[in-house]
Amino acid sequence: MTPAGSLLVATDLRKAYGPTPALDGAHFSIHAGEVVAVMGPSGSGKSTLLHCLAGIVTPDSGSIRYRGHELTTLSDAGRSALRRTEFGFVFQFGQLVPELTCVENVALPLRLAGTGRRAAEATALEWLARLEVDDVRDQRPGEVSGGQGQRVAVARSLVTGPRVLFADEPTGALDSYNGERVMELLTEAARSTNAAVVLVTHEARVAAYSDREVVVRDGKSRDMERIA
Repeated sequence: MTPAGSLLVATDLRKAYGPTPALDGAHFSIHAGEVVAVMGPSGSGKSTLLHCLAGIVTPDSGSIRYRGHELTTLSDAGRSALRRTEFGFVFQFGQLVPELTCVENVALPLRLAGTGRRAAEATALEWLARLEVDDVRDQRPGEVSGGQGQRVAVARSLVTGPRVLFADEPTGALDSYNGERVMELLTEAARSTNAAVVLVTHEARVAAYSDREVVVRDGKSRDMERIA
């Protein structure tokens, strides 16, 4: 049963790549301000679920409703607009632009949306400070540590004020200490803006930062009860 007032709801999602089913009737829901960890073994369908929820991949069947509107019937341009304005993304390896400084990387989504350079970089600096990496503002991604680079990536994902943040194995390339710090800062920053976080991970220590866990196995999903 889908909780009332959900921000993003997926029902009976099915997606196959050739003869191989990636999703086989998966369900998902998330509220504003909620952090939900999507867990499962490699090949279980958890990344496909994230890509469908984010409008990157269109499911073969099923429904995805975002703020009451059906996502699967949107045009490519409509889904792209959502990803620019309503959704934020953090990936395992950050995917920062190597030629840009850290502050320019964080400001980039704002610049692409038409914000002037000075205003965009001022907002970017605020987010770098919140993620405790404003000291690397003028360095390029290749000149900072993995932990610093991932915090810069988190700042970039939040700079536009997204309603939903999609984080795909955001600590997978980090050591335990940096992974813990990134998760602390990511969840703290997202909750401060009431953003929902869809967190794909296979690590229990990362999932511990969530409010709720959804396990995906063989393309099917199951909500797990969180024991206090």
